Amino acid sequence: MDDTAGHATGGDQQGGPTTTTAAAHFVLVPMMAQGHAIPMTDMARLLAEHGAQVSLVTTPVNATRMAGFVAGVEEAGLPVQLVELPFPAAEFGLPDGCENVDMLQSKDLMRNFLEACGALREPLAARLRRQRPPASCIISDMMHWWIGDIARELGIPWLTFNGSCTFASFARYIICRGNLLDNVTDEEEIVTFSGFPTPLELPKAKCPGGTCIPGVEQIREKIYEEEMRSDGRIMNSFHELEALYIEFFERTIGKKIWTIGPMCLCHRDSNAMAARGNKASMDEAKCLQWLDSKKPGSVIFVSFGSLASTTPEQLVELGMGLEASMKPFIWVIKAGNKFPEVEEWLADGFEERVKDRGMIIRGWAPQMMILWHQAIGGFVTHCGWNSTIEGICAGVPMITWPHFAEQFVNEKLVVDHLKIGMEVGVKGVTQWGSEQKEVKVTRNVVETAVSMLMNEGEAAQEMRMRAKDFGVKGRRALEEGGSSYNNIRLLIQEMGNKQNAYV
Repeated sequence: MDDTAGHATGGDQQGGPTTTTAAAHFVLVPMMAQGHAIPMTDMARLLAEHGAQVSLVTTPVNATRMAGFVAGVEEAGLPVQLVELPFPAAEFGLPDGCENVDMLQSKDLMRNFLEACGALREPLAARLRRQRPPASCIISDMMHWWIGDIARELGIPWLTFNGSCTFASFARYIICRGNLLDNVTDEEEIVTFSGFPTPLELPKAKCPGGTCIPGVEQIREKIYEEEMRSDGRIMNSFHELEALYIEFFERTIGKKIWTIGPMCLCHRDSNAMAARGNKASMDEAKCLQWLDSKKPGSVIFVSFGSLASTTPEQLVELGMGLEASMKPFIWVIKAGNKFPEVEEWLADGFEERVKDRGMIIRGWAPQMMILWHQAIGGFVTHCGWNSTIEGICAGVPMITWPHFAEQFVNEKLVVDHLKIGMEVGVKGVTQWGSEQKEVKVTRNVVETAVSMLMNEGEAAQEMRMRAKDFGVKGRRALEEGGSSYNNIRLLIQEMGNKQNAYV
């Protein structure tokens, strides 16, 4: 691709043209992992809809995955371009074409992957030196700690994005700042988050950073140090959802936190929703037809995100619990290299028994399209933030089933503070990339949780009402005059005014 950003448009896709700030040019550098990249493509679209020019940095394999996104922005005439940089997989001991975290064959290769990402430093810096119009601001995933060197060298304002909510980001900051986990040897020892605006305690194993991927410790320290040197942070959230935590976090770090979400709401029709991320593993029309046949609020949706590959033993328990609940369900199954075992079980009677009230999707699903359908009445989620904020936007109450990373902190926000979900009661942590066979949740627990959420009890009704209320607030945040709408305008204006700082 050439070095000229896409053409500016004067349309009013999101509430009117921004002629005074159209010169602002944002360079977005997502982490090559679906849960990180999807919200940054959403961010690119939001910024462009408000009149900014956007360059989205990616690699050839990931560019192919973004075909749906590219088609969408081209159709809308938005000023977004992909900037493809060759990824040096082989130089860092990775298989050729291994350009996304979900392609890693072992978590032991994560360090290799991050170092390969770091090798993009010089190619990206060279690209930015000659790019016209010059960059007004770089927004990079926090995992790309090396971006800070480029921003300082070129004199470009630099903001970090970590894909989490403010609640979890603040909790992670407290852990890193105080080295809270360094002297905690027992995985079950309770860690208290001093300085958090509301009481927060978790066992070490369930804390962000509580379990470290081999060889990544030093990189993790650099990530924290560089994030503290950035000019501010972008959050995929909205003020009305976590105002207290935004206020306290800003005050603590002394830097602006830009909440410009829910970013997923840049997609306002079913086709755009279905095009997010990878190509779906099933026919969207067939899925919609099935949902249309169900009563409003009657279907439970079960999905654990892009990285969690659940063990066959646990999937069997989950499936048997769904069957016993007698509720209609859509179940997205990812089992990695163990899928043949799961397929054998599905074919051994389960799929036939539930065919009239259960839809099984193998692999990638059009999650937003499903969540927004009126038939969906509940969401069993791993509490990754993308899924959580999508559930919030859809106004759907949740059953929380966290696996690793900050997912247990997100569960606390959903269950204890927003009160729009209930814990399934996960016993222990599911380590990403580790071979584990133990069942964390039994079929009886699944059946009980689904029945409680989907029945008409008082507690479930209250959760449902609160979830709908937050859904309305999330949508209003991005409408003209809303909190996130105003933040996007201010961000573009501020960075456009700093254009002359580019060296």
